[in-house]
Amino acid sequence: MMYYLHYLSSGAPDFLKVANVFQYITFRAVAAAVTAFLLSLIYGNWVIRKLISLKMGQPIRTKEEVHKLFELQGSKAGTPTMGGVLIIGVVVASSLLWARPDNSAVWLLLFTMVYCGALGFWDDYLKVAKKNSAGISERTKLIGQGILALIVAVFFLSNPAIQVQARALYVPFYKEPIISNLGIFTILFFAIVIMGASNSVNLTDGLDGLATGCTITTGVAYSVLAYAAGNMKIAQYLQIPFYPFAGELAVVCMALVGASFGFLWFNCHPAKVFMGDTGSLAIGGFLGVVAICCKQELLLVVVGGVFVIEAVSVLIQRTWFKITKRVYGEGRRVFLMSPIHHHFELKGWKENTVIVRFWILSVMFALIGLATLKLR
Repeated sequence: MMYYLHYLSSGAPDFLKVANVFQYITFRAVAAAVTAFLLSLIYGNWVIRKLISLKMGQPIRTKEEVHKLFELQGSKAGTPTMGGVLIIGVVVASSLLWARPDNSAVWLLLFTMVYCGALGFWDDYLKVAKKNSAGISERTKLIGQGILALIVAVFFLSNPAIQVQARALYVPFYKEPIISNLGIFTILFFAIVIMGASNSVNLTDGLDGLATGCTITTGVAYSVLAYAAGNMKIAQYLQIPFYPFAGELAVVCMALVGASFGFLWFNCHPAKVFMGDTGSLAIGGFLGVVAICCKQELLLVVVGGVFVIEAVSVLIQRTWFKITKRVYGEGRRVFLMSPIHHHFELKGWKENTVIVRFWILSVMFALIGLATLKLR
């Protein structure tokens, strides 16, 4: 909406020529971040009070389920969850204010966030209603995310101008695609990216501010990647795929960064509110789709390194437990508990120590990911 104000500078008096800045993505991206941050601070306490009044308290796994971890996490029972509605709300509001409304990819990204947020809200609601940590089944989540992948694939493959590039598979460090045409497997690839990103963020959201902080670094990195992918000169110089619509997604990414900073104000230890699956699934789906829109899907493994580590730790733990149960008749564990942040908690690390160290790792992963742009 604010983008159109730059037309005021055309042939206008000098004092109106300042409106020319509204056409620049960089200016609007920063403005979107600041707007989202301020909106989060303004409405944060209201959302928390509303969640408390609706009795949307976070159920905590019982002592029988998690043993020693209950001693560390048990006090968090009843903390309002579903705080992701705040993140989603301010990202949508800030994006509608600062992003160009004629960019179809912006609408795809906002749709993704609302769609995944609704899926997460359903999950959170069932957990609260049943007062346990079960929620919806993994199969239901995967089906919902698969439908989203199909929608994203239709968006790309139905557009003759971008469908050829969309079917290609690029990897970091190489300027040419390693597979020029994935064909029907494009949909499967998109599904893997979206499911992987969404569920990885969901698994990371286990300590106060952990997923929120990692979202900030990943969001900043992808705002840079989106801007580069949408600028023909920069894309040609860096030898990365060019998508004319991608630059505007930097505004939406920075809206997510600002919203995450604002949410972290209330979510830092000790948290006054949790984002719940409402927020984590929405953020993960968002990151997966923006990676597809930048044609930097596999780079998300590097930039979102902490999310990947968390997800892989769960995969390793479950796989090893099942294998050893078949072989020895008793399941054995690689980690004291997964996701891996709980392993370090049980090793004696303070919660804040785990969080800050994982944030540091997230910053490093984001910097490494951005550095790959020149290593081609």
